[in-house]
Amino acid sequence: MEKHPLHIKIPDLQKAEEVQDSVSRQERLNSRALEEAREIEEETGEPIDPELFDIKIPNDPTERINVYMDRMEKIFLNPDPKVRTRNLKLLKPYIYDAFIIKPEEVPESYFELQQQVAREQGIDAQEIPENMRRQMIETVIKDQKHSLDNWIGYLTSEDAVYPTWFKYFVFRNITKLSQFDKALGKFKDRTDTTVAPYPDVYREPLAQICDIYEKVAEDSKVLKTDPDIQKEFSKSFPKHYAELITKSLSASMEGKEEIRGEWIKYSQGNNRDADKLYKSLEGKGTGWCTAGKSTSEAQINSGDFHVYYTYNANNEPTQPRIAIRMNGQNQIGEVRGILQHQALEPQMSEILENKLSEFGSEADKYKKKSEDMREMTDIEKKTKANIQLTKEELEFLYELNGTIEGFGYQKDPRVEEVRDLRSIVEDISVLFGCAEDQIATNIQEVNENSMIYIGGWNGAVYNKIKDFPNITHVYESFPNEKIFMYTFETDPKIDSPQKAKNKLEEKGIWISDWGKDILEKTKFSGKQENYNLVQFTVEQLGFPNGATTDQIYAKAKEIGLKLCPAEVGPQLRLSYPGKDWKLIAMEQIPDRYGDPVVFRLGSGSGKLELYGGGARPSSKWCGSDRWVFLAS
Repeated sequence: MEKHPLHIKIPDLQKAEEVQDSVSRQERLNSRALEEAREIEEETGEPIDPELFDIKIPNDPTERINVYMDRMEKIFLNPDPKVRTRNLKLLKPYIYDAFIIKPEEVPESYFELQQQVAREQGIDAQEIPENMRRQMIETVIKDQKHSLDNWIGYLTSEDAVYPTWFKYFVFRNITKLSQFDKALGKFKDRTDTTVAPYPDVYREPLAQICDIYEKVAEDSKVLKTDPDIQKEFSKSFPKHYAELITKSLSASMEGKEEIRGEWIKYSQGNNRDADKLYKSLEGKGTGWCTAGKSTSEAQINSGDFHVYYTYNANNEPTQPRIAIRMNGQNQIGEVRGILQHQALEPQMSEILENKLSEFGSEADKYKKKSEDMREMTDIEKKTKANIQLTKEELEFLYELNGTIEGFGYQKDPRVEEVRDLRSIVEDISVLFGCAEDQIATNIQEVNENSMIYIGGWNGAVYNKIKDFPNITHVYESFPNEKIFMYTFETDPKIDSPQKAKNKLEEKGIWISDWGKDILEKTKFSGKQENYNLVQFTVEQLGFPNGATTDQIYAKAKEIGLKLCPAEVGPQLRLSYPGKDWKLIAMEQIPDRYGDPVVFRLGSGSGKLELYGGGARPSSKWCGSDRWVFLAS
């Protein structure tokens, strides 16, 4: 007898427990049928042919496999739909128990990966709460069940016109595989702790493999006479299936240069849309996690989903190429392409940009956030690999030219973490083009060679470093606490309160009523003045528990600081773009009620603002209040 293809591919299959059980079951049925036949013979007196019933199952591998396949067919492929449905319903719990990951088997590395993904979007995900962990595990299990159901549903349907033995062979193999890695062109192995769903069903490759196997089933001699069949049949199923999927995906994307298509929106909270989205991605090899049914439902529940599909040969939008996942309906959460690591295909850039323009300012925010997160990820990897960063990368990391923006509600935690891994002194020397010994990290290290000072800040420190003109950068800590030492020139064209008011309003700077009161009484020199300013908190002046206006002014005079001319308030507001709050140490100007007031710079609602602050001689200021003085 010719060898069965399964016997060739799985030589020990006839010894497998499930096959042995089926053979034993068949032998018991045959024995019972023979006993019943003998009873009929005794009752009727009509002889029977025992050979019709006394069927011994030979030890031939093909026969034994066929017995098992017959049983499988009766259970899973019963011609009666009701019986088939009932059988599947009864057996599915056992199938799930055998092949679906258990909650306790979900590895900690899965949660760490989710944290890393969140971190790369700038979201602080240091610890995942227990209730969220349970939800994540539930989603993993649901997606695995659904992906396995896809295979069971397909292989037991009338669409799968394959021999029973081939269906068994396929199912036996796919339960050992994780998802298909499109970039590598192969399947990842599945273990007890694999969290990924089972592979997608690719019908065309399955049919092609079955064609080869059926030729061997018809005549196994072709393995000796047909080199092509021998080559294909000798491949393991995972390798063969992967090769044909890659070929199929390549063929389906032969029109990759075809960028014509349509955007389709799937609305937040719409379960029908979630199902449509899932089905539109099934078997398309996008690599998107949305291809999991439960994941697609979860994402639709959290926001709208936009997908760009290019046309097939029939001008139907079927091939997903770009996805935009929203947080809610207005905030862009993520943009994905179909290249490795979900990168966007270059030819799709213009289509994406045109779509993003529909989201207004949110598009610009997304582009900035996306670029920042990619840059931060690269810097983190380089730092951990001890790869030197460029000056531009360091400027980005220390936010010298702008804030690093992410997708979370808080600052990307990696920024501080990566900074902590680095040598601040080495990085500063690169950033400011100086030698490491030109960086003083305490007042004792300050000398004529120093260019940068990082350390405590008070009147004594100020009086020492002011004698070293080479020191151009002063920080309490780098880079977050830079000491405000600011030199600027006044605008000589602003020679009256009205012109100052007009210029402030022209630049969109809001002026409070108190600010307007004292602005009207401010004297302007009408000359181009150069002012060197320096800032101290009340605590840095020696008053950790706060002090009055008179005490602050007296201490400043003792240190050698001077009060600012009143025009410094509005002129500095026009010159200085910072949104931090600071008071101008100046001779108080009475407001409309006669109360003494000083200028105060700040911001609100995203705008720069000029305020007035009541500053009676006895007014008490807290230790954190910041005052700007004229440097001596």
